[in-house]
Amino acid sequence: MTQFTDLGLSQPVLQALDLKGYKEPTPIQAQAIPPVLEGRDLMGIAQTGTGKTAAFMLPSIDRLRDADNQTPFKSCRMLVLAPTRELAGQIADSAKDYGALAGLKVHSIVGGTSVNKDRNKLHRGTDILVATPGRLLDLIDQKAFTLDKVEILVLDEADQMLDLGFIHALRRISELVPENRQTLFFSATMPKQIQELVGKYCRNPVKVSVTPESSTAERIDQYLFMVQQDEKQTLLEMILSERHEVPGKFERVLIFARTKHGCDRIVKKLGQVGIPANAIHGNKSQPQRERALDEFKRAKTPILVATDVAARGIDIPGVSHVLNYELPNVPEQYVHRIGRTARAGRDGVAIAFCAEDERDYLKDIRKKTDAEFERLALPDNFRAVVEGVGPTKREQKPKLARPKVRPAGGSSAGRDKPKQKHPARKGKPAGGGQGRPGGGRPGGNRNRSRSRAAR
Repeated sequence: MTQFTDLGLSQPVLQALDLKGYKEPTPIQAQAIPPVLEGRDLMGIAQTGTGKTAAFMLPSIDRLRDADNQTPFKSCRMLVLAPTRELAGQIADSAKDYGALAGLKVHSIVGGTSVNKDRNKLHRGTDILVATPGRLLDLIDQKAFTLDKVEILVLDEADQMLDLGFIHALRRISELVPENRQTLFFSATMPKQIQELVGKYCRNPVKVSVTPESSTAERIDQYLFMVQQDEKQTLLEMILSERHEVPGKFERVLIFARTKHGCDRIVKKLGQVGIPANAIHGNKSQPQRERALDEFKRAKTPILVATDVAARGIDIPGVSHVLNYELPNVPEQYVHRIGRTARAGRDGVAIAFCAEDERDYLKDIRKKTDAEFERLALPDNFRAVVEGVGPTKREQKPKLARPKVRPAGGSSAGRDKPKQKHPARKGKPAGGGQGRPGGGRPGGNRNRSRSRAAR
């Protein structure tokens, strides 16, 4: 078994790993660290949760130390681009942890925060900068920051940046950095436009890819409710208030909706029946997003409603359930959504609500991801509740104000499964996720049969 000590990392980096209890590299780390240490450009195909942040950050920290260049004025030595604020924050936190003993300055800049504060904190420059493309270009346009001293350029979740419309920003930024920099691309998939970027901005890159022995989707039990669009809220309230039992024991519940207004509407209606929840999407300010994530992590408010923008930015252990309130119109997004559960070797539950006008989306998800759903029946009294005959959702006090929360770090998700179960669906994870940086099990998220999930 390969150890971090076998990969050529420096003593300060190894000490930082030891302090965090990490001994063995994940597959993407074992493949990527040696060529990055050698200064090679790299193209990595890996899902979120496989430890790819450490795969590029650990050797880059060593290369910055060895070069021993001064921190540049109004610039940086290493630039990491991330598609979302949340992911940028997580990468910056990892950089600070791994570089704690290397004496490197780390900063992050994202949209939704004060531009003036960003200008002030970057005035003296930094060694490692983690940024979202829009905010970085804002500072460049204001002559508050330059990229002429960048030694290492990293594009993380490149395909999601493409999905979010950052392709022109990526091209512009890539043109502003020195030609002799080292370039590292990481992406869950390899669309044509990403291939073109790699071909144009990388020099003979080493290509590494992770093919897991057991996909995350094999540890996710997937269920389906067929329900009319205007009745989904009622069903959701009955499930969350535990007036209708579903598989699994609630710990943290992540709900996906298609639009920002849809997220806010769900949260508002849940609050009206005594079920606290938070929303996270692009219209929320950075402090609001951080507060919602913090309350979700601490299980203070264990229900979070999100758009797909947050799908790859949230890496929180203990998400027991993912609810697709609305099915995505892109099958791959379904994979990314359900990948928020079944982290670090644990099992998870994914529940989809499908209305009549979403049947085509469901068909595409089944066809392109090999997802297998077990259909669940609506509550016996569902029609009466919807039509206001007998106890309604407002007249009947919810059994719980929120899902029962088990202490984080408990064993597995203690799930109560229905009697009817697809026996072929349980796949045993290969190896554990313990002692591995990056928050995931090795190769835990791959697109393959049974609709796997991503970081």
